[in-house]
Amino acid sequence: TSNNGAASVSTGTQPSPYAPSDFLSRVSDFAIIESTLREGEQFANAFFSTEKKIEIAKALDNFGVEYLELTSPAASKQSYEDCQAIAKLGLKAKILTHVRCNINDAKMAIETGVDGLDVVIGTSSILREFSHGKDMNYIMEKAEEVITYIKSQGVEVRFSSEDSFRSDLVDLLSLYRHVDALGVNRVGIADTVGCATPLQVAELVRTLRGVVSCDIEGHFHDDTGCAIGNAFSAVANGCTHVDTTVLGIGERNGIVPLGGFVARMYACNPDYVKSKYNLHALRDLENLVADAVGISVPFNNYITGYCAFTHKAGIHAKAILNNPTTYEILKPEDFGMTRYVSIGHRLTGWNAVKNRVEQLDLKLSDDQIKEVTAKIKQLADIRPQTMEDVDRVLRDFHNEVNNLEAPVASEKESSGIASSSSRAQQAL
Repeated sequence: TSNNGAASVSTGTQPSPYAPSDFLSRVSDFAIIESTLREGEQFANAFFSTEKKIEIAKALDNFGVEYLELTSPAASKQSYEDCQAIAKLGLKAKILTHVRCNINDAKMAIETGVDGLDVVIGTSSILREFSHGKDMNYIMEKAEEVITYIKSQGVEVRFSSEDSFRSDLVDLLSLYRHVDALGVNRVGIADTVGCATPLQVAELVRTLRGVVSCDIEGHFHDDTGCAIGNAFSAVANGCTHVDTTVLGIGERNGIVPLGGFVARMYACNPDYVKSKYNLHALRDLENLVADAVGISVPFNNYITGYCAFTHKAGIHAKAILNNPTTYEILKPEDFGMTRYVSIGHRLTGWNAVKNRVEQLDLKLSDDQIKEVTAKIKQLADIRPQTMEDVDRVLRDFHNEVNNLEAPVASEKESSGIASSSSRAQQAL
């Protein structure tokens, strides 16, 4: 991604029909700032040892994110040492750390050897009154001091307002124009309390795009369920960088989940997303972080949840078997996942059962498949049927049908046939 967000040319491949066509759109030219090791540390259950941080950093780098954001080295002695350790790993991703708009924090961060600093200060009236207690003139002066120092050290710098969507727009734009003139690489907008809507995000990003020439970064919390929608709206309207965490972990309900954001952007331009990120690594990455913070990957998690590519309704299953795109906007195989057509339930259809019959290499006519499908539905009205249950029913039915149609067998074979028929009746 270029330093000049407004003038950059997309390097992505042809987007899908679901991609916005606006000239400001960056759906084929965006970067991810992965903040599991900064924002993610604020998750209620999170405690990462140095070894675990390094393991997560390497896994994120293997996935292909462009930036890793780490906890401020001013937070603690261990945070300082962890910044140093990860900065020395030689990863492909750029290493950033998140600091207050304070010269001492900036100096400490520079010492760790990171590639860039993400500077932040609260700009809403409520934060100015109850957090740092400073006015906008102070913020302007402090921003200039800190940014000038960071630039003199030859590292990347982003300047972000905190609580952007509850800040006065005139104050906000004046501040952004000022830091843009100082030469920051990016300005950031932060929906710190998750109050923004996609329409509000679009309006602010488009307005900001007309004020600054540098890149624009978005940080969106999920308190009201709009984080992914807000991130997409930001990118579609000119935002160049988006902050994510694995599984969305962070302060309170967290921020934009990496997997959810990737899913949304894949739907716009799958070839571009596949060319940038190692999508097959997503499941292992999420399991790594889930284990580290003591949670389970949700059943409905984007892409990797166990229900993500499960199809149940009969009419859906038939269409999926004929053409997966009928009910899938994401291709599971692109993420190293597989689809599952559930057939052990009362909603099952005979086409789905026929597919399983063919997989098991059983010989049944369509009428026979419809008959055994009715039996599966009867059983499923009593209790859910596992795939093993269904396979047993199909095999017993197949044997029963073939035995009934076969010539008269020997006494020993007849005994076996009776036994098989009895088992089939018990199963059905």
